[in-house]
Amino acid sequence: MKVTGAAPYAADYPISNVAHAYVVTSTIGRGQILEMDTTAARAAPGVLAVYNPDNNLGLLAPPAGPPPGIVENYAPLQDREVRYRGQAIAVVVAESFEQARDAAALVTTTYREATPNTSLEANSPGVPAVGPPGFPPLNFTVLAPGVASIDAALADSAVVVEATFHQPIQHHIGMEPHASIAEWNADQSRVTVHTGSQTPMNCRQLIAARLGIPPQAVHVVTPYVGGGFGSRVMAWNDAILAAGAARKLGRPVKLVLTREQVFTMVGHRGQVNQTIRLGASRSGVLNVLSHDCDSELPAVGGWPTLPAHDTSDALYKTPNLHIGQRFVSLDLPPTWAMRGPNEAPGAFALETAMDELAVATGVDPVELRLRNYATVMPGAGRPWSSKHLDDCYRIGARRFGWSARRAKPRSRTDGQWLIGMGMATAIYPTNQWPAAAKVELRHDDTAVVSTATSDLGTGALTVLAITCADSLGIPLRKVTPQLGDSTLPPGATAAGSGATTSSVPAIQAAAADVIRALVQLAVTEPRSPWHGAAARDLTYENGRLHGGGLSMTFGRLLTTVGRSGIEATQQTQLDTEVAEQYELHSFGAHFCEVRVNCFTGEPRVTRFTTVVDAGRIVNAQATRSQLVGGVIFGIGQALLEDNPLELGTGRLAAANMADYMVPVNADIPDIDVHWLDRPDPYIGGLGTRGLGELGTVGSAAAVGNAIFNATGIRRRDLPITLDKLL
Repeated sequence: MKVTGAAPYAADYPISNVAHAYVVTSTIGRGQILEMDTTAARAAPGVLAVYNPDNNLGLLAPPAGPPPGIVENYAPLQDREVRYRGQAIAVVVAESFEQARDAAALVTTTYREATPNTSLEANSPGVPAVGPPGFPPLNFTVLAPGVASIDAALADSAVVVEATFHQPIQHHIGMEPHASIAEWNADQSRVTVHTGSQTPMNCRQLIAARLGIPPQAVHVVTPYVGGGFGSRVMAWNDAILAAGAARKLGRPVKLVLTREQVFTMVGHRGQVNQTIRLGASRSGVLNVLSHDCDSELPAVGGWPTLPAHDTSDALYKTPNLHIGQRFVSLDLPPTWAMRGPNEAPGAFALETAMDELAVATGVDPVELRLRNYATVMPGAGRPWSSKHLDDCYRIGARRFGWSARRAKPRSRTDGQWLIGMGMATAIYPTNQWPAAAKVELRHDDTAVVSTATSDLGTGALTVLAITCADSLGIPLRKVTPQLGDSTLPPGATAAGSGATTSSVPAIQAAAADVIRALVQLAVTEPRSPWHGAAARDLTYENGRLHGGGLSMTFGRLLTTVGRSGIEATQQTQLDTEVAEQYELHSFGAHFCEVRVNCFTGEPRVTRFTTVVDAGRIVNAQATRSQLVGGVIFGIGQALLEDNPLELGTGRLAAANMADYMVPVNADIPDIDVHWLDRPDPYIGGLGTRGLGELGTVGSAAAVGNAIFNATGIRRRDLPITLDKLL
């Protein structure tokens, strides 16, 4: 559907009598609105209304939550405070998009301007990070017996590596701009919102909270999503303002953000500075791992990036471990989770430092990681539910041809090109959330499986259908999957690489339940040929009931007894005993070859191999797509993506698709991906673990390490552009 252009996205739904909204955004980084003149805008052709702090939409601030709060922590258009450059300060509604846009340009605003606080470096170190109640400590130190401190352990180490890394602001850049259409019923007791969302149920709750209505009064429709990468986990102001304007205007309202507005009104991956200190023996065995981070956390709220979490506190065996994570409050647009939110920046720092340790000790980078292989979670001491990372290293090295690598930089050339190889480790936590699914058997021998999750390009529709078909023993073509609607059974959030792991057990449980219900119908319904038989004497296999010498498809039975269908809904969640006893992660190994032009410094990725251990694979085609996409994300992180910040104004200088660089076909070689396909014995359902973000984690470090091997130049600040290699 997406490839043909037939998939309807949020802004494509044919709603009659729809009005169009356009957002006016602030042009200062901090201050207050003194006056806003909307006279010319209100008099412009086609304009229906202008909403601003003087004519607001009655929206509410989100309820107070655990630190650090949720995005955004204020109500849009309800006051005159400007919190960051690009904040929504007014909305113009007109008969057409063009009329709304042109009228918005007529709004003039006078400010009392203050200097925004925007520098991460000037405000570091930040305040210690604190998680929600019950969350594991975000700052801790583990010392071996007799060791006084991390500094003392480093002093006792034969080899010490210390390095500081910088990750700039990055953006999700989904192909579908953020957009919403809101339509209220006649008595304004219920609103339907068409919007791109990775989690229809959470989106419903967030919109309801801003409108001051019960969640059940909000219907979120989102069957097709044009990319999310974390950016559509939240309900952003496009949905909230559209719903508020539609309520006040009394007619449907469509609000489509421009590309430039998406850069500020939708959360970004925050900038982060990290310092890694490694202490090891001369043979490369770790004695100390210390990881300190200062992460941007805007004053308006947002996703708190924790780069050391699930990277340095999980990946390598060491007797002395320090994790220090701090937040720096800045006057910037909200941050939010972006593919591999903590792990991608964290792995860049850790895996680059490990490569530096390999150089310092003379140990091959793959062998170095095997010498520090963790058989239990370093920060907690619990065993893994399943871990075959060592096989990922060995298989990946063999597939890639790692044995041809030369340890000395600048050893391989091809004309004017320097050739290098690098590798890195991938790790990502396995998330399994409570999820419900419904399976319905129909009289025409087909089935419907439904759950309120989303498919943002991850292949969730196919996973639902495959799992249902497998559970019922019927052909895939006879199963219709349904998702992307908040009226369906509460499904898993399509984020955190957890949708498949969470959905599969629920579908299997619902399928088993509907089969039991079918058998019960067969023995209790008077028109059934098995009426009065014992349920234990009937068996179900591959879409048919058998018993007493009779055999019949479920559709034939339903037709015989006069039923159009039979259904069952089940909810499942991760076994609490498993969660308490085991650490659940997916793992992988990246291998990269680059060429760097010795005259221009231009870096090119020429080969890439990734091998992952992510439990049982449900959909091989989607798995390959997800892993390739994740690696491409990492290549963009390594070589291209940056949005320079004007410190004095708070302006993001590359907030458009012309200046913000993302990979295109010419930047990406053929990517070799492979998976082990070994079920995790402690995860319900099929033993699946998440992998959608695994390909992103560590791939930027593999690129950077390959660049060092090619050139002898070590860059610790992303992106690694050609000017940094001259």
